[in-house]
Amino acid sequence: MLGDFLRTRRARLRPADVGLRDYGEFRRVPGLRREELARLAGVSPGYYTRLEQDQGGNVSDSVLEALARALRLDDEERTHLHTLANAKITANAPERLAPRHRMLLETLDSVPALILGRHVDVLAWNRRGHALLAPHLEFDARPNWARLFFLDREVRALFGESADKARDTVADLRQIAGRRPGDAVLAALIEDLRESSAEFDRLWSAHPVRACAHHTRTYHHPHAGRLTLTDELLPLPDEGGQRLVVFYAEPGSASAAALAGVGATPARAEFRGERVAVVESFSPKIER
Repeated sequence: MLGDFLRTRRARLRPADVGLRDYGEFRRVPGLRREELARLAGVSPGYYTRLEQDQGGNVSDSVLEALARALRLDDEERTHLHTLANAKITANAPERLAPRHRMLLETLDSVPALILGRHVDVLAWNRRGHALLAPHLEFDARPNWARLFFLDREVRALFGESADKARDTVADLRQIAGRRPGDAVLAALIEDLRESSAEFDRLWSAHPVRACAHHTRTYHHPHAGRLTLTDELLPLPDEGGQRLVVFYAEPGSASAAALAGVGATPARAEFRGERVAVVESFSPKIER
């Protein structure tokens, strides 16, 4: 994955971008040549080539910083570069939703909320979260969110023609994959999405990098109509990548009034004791 990231960022640079003279000669590939980037970073072309082939071994922080400067990376991309270079092989174990986090979700009955697992599976959602995002699915469904967004027509219609949402979903998976090299479940999910969605495959190849902590988006809900909502993705402590996602509207707005009627049935009745959800792998395919 390090090599893939380096290639995409090298391809977006032109000689003029980095102070090199461009004599107009034909270039077989877009962007800088490997030897040009190596020279800018102060490393040998052979060593840089091995990095792009994921054969560079341990890479020092000083080399990573030199590459980041040469590639003109922003802060998020720089962090991602270090993550890719230093990540350790990940071993999978069944994913569990802690009872305290299920109870936390239950208390959030006035706003839509859900908990995403380490492979962006929906481990649980409250009544309002389900009614906002996927009322056409059974409440007990535990879909994979990336599959749902790219392969489910009704969920996609909820976001309209949102290029930002598509890119952010892929960027989020890219960051997760960077932290979890060797994760077989995640690799299978990504491979399946690349085969099933041309849009996902195109975006994945571009290697977008962007922190997904909060967003304000327009939703086109089949019952509540047009909604402007903000979501917050909050990491759950000690759970290895699980996140609480909460949706809300600006107080006093038309969206807040409309959102109040989405999934208004109390969520408490849907939680039966302190049962534990276990996710072994990503969800079965959603028919398009």
